[in-house]
Amino acid sequence: MKGTLEPTEMKRELSLLDATLIVAGSMIGSGIFIVSADIIRNVGSAGWLIAVWLITGLMTLIAAISYGELSAMFPKAGGQYVYLREAYNPLIGFLYGWSFFAVIQTGTIAAVGVAFAKFTAYLIPSVSEDIVLFEMGSVIISPARVLAIGVIILLTYINTKGVKGGKMIQTSFTLTKLLSLFGLIVFGFIMLKPDVWDANWTNAWTLQKLNVDGSLQSYTTAAALAAVSAAMVGSIFSSDAWNNVTFIAGEIKNPQRNIGLSLFLGTLIVTVVYVLANLVYVAVLPLTEIATADKDRVAVTASQVIFGNAGTIIIALMIMVSTFGCNNGLILAGARVYHTMANDGLFFRKTASLNKHAVPEFGLWIQCIMASVLCLSGRYGQLLDMISFVVVVFYMLTIFGIYVLRSKLPDADRPYKAFGYPYLPALYIIMGLTFCTLLILYKQEFVWVGLGIMLSGVPIYYLWRATDKKSEV
Repeated sequence: MKGTLEPTEMKRELSLLDATLIVAGSMIGSGIFIVSADIIRNVGSAGWLIAVWLITGLMTLIAAISYGELSAMFPKAGGQYVYLREAYNPLIGFLYGWSFFAVIQTGTIAAVGVAFAKFTAYLIPSVSEDIVLFEMGSVIISPARVLAIGVIILLTYINTKGVKGGKMIQTSFTLTKLLSLFGLIVFGFIMLKPDVWDANWTNAWTLQKLNVDGSLQSYTTAAALAAVSAAMVGSIFSSDAWNNVTFIAGEIKNPQRNIGLSLFLGTLIVTVVYVLANLVYVAVLPLTEIATADKDRVAVTASQVIFGNAGTIIIALMIMVSTFGCNNGLILAGARVYHTMANDGLFFRKTASLNKHAVPEFGLWIQCIMASVLCLSGRYGQLLDMISFVVVVFYMLTIFGIYVLRSKLPDADRPYKAFGYPYLPALYIIMGLTFCTLLILYKQEFVWVGLGIMLSGVPIYYLWRATDKKSEV
């Protein structure tokens, strides 16, 4: 009798605004406040700093509008996993889902959770990451990591109570951080320092290494290509998770229209915000101060110039709001992928069921445990750098899937067709191939671990297939 009361389908309760804010909120975490320091050290000029963000934004926008066709064809929970499964085969879909569970989503949740805790320490020093509560080998437990895990558990619990609670958090926190970022941008341009601005834009397109002592170092052609690819690792990480809205397609009203539109609107808003924020950085800070910002916290240094002594507190509060809302979106969306995989017999069977609130509760808690383990390990940062190659490979495969599905299913209903097809999707694939090739040639430390994590899913896939077949006998 109890089983008949459990819902078998998710509730469509998310509007276009909700979906757009999930896109924007999942993208904006802590990256925009930090990674520009590493980018400027790699490229050494204001022009190339902005170019890196523009190239990343263009790639993200092209990918988003291309995904619109796939989301309209398959308006169901699982998103990118479903697109890869339908375009290619279940193994390719599973390798994405496995990488997603092993590090892409859970590692991002861990990283964003620790970022929340680090900036909370500005206001409450007793939760600093520098304080060691317990140490066992390479595992160091600090108050910051405990707080990060606590926030992940809290948001997971809220999302087990239905999509409405997660939606309320996402809407309020994303609107707050967008308004805060726009406020920082407006006040930043008001406080623009003409001498700093002019100096930063002198030789703006000279690609060079900016050392922490302020010295400049010329690149060979090969080193310059390596520098741009290394710089883009940070901007791509900061612009990732835009596709999370596709994972919750089963809970979006009129998904054929609203998913594609929310992808375009959300990625456009974030791209504009990111470029403007970096223009503010070069408007108030010399390039050497961006490169040498304490612990890469460029936004804190810029905010101290803009707002004075209160700047640190203002940025800390902004990042706390930003990361809390970001993690809510990541946690909300991620479990829907595992739910769909379980329905295909490729994940823990219990993940296929929904609780009384029509959400995949078991998937949420499994995700919570994995993210918490990565928090404790402290290796999420390195893993996310190393997975950037695999993330872009899966984006390329998914976008190439548009061509595959046009051939395999020429008569399928396509309420929306990819804008600029076949040229814009091809442009993304070319840009993605260029990025991945540069990493293979010049930054192999960002390649092999990510590939290893992905390929470890091959034996797991066949093991799960065999286990699922046995359970059916």
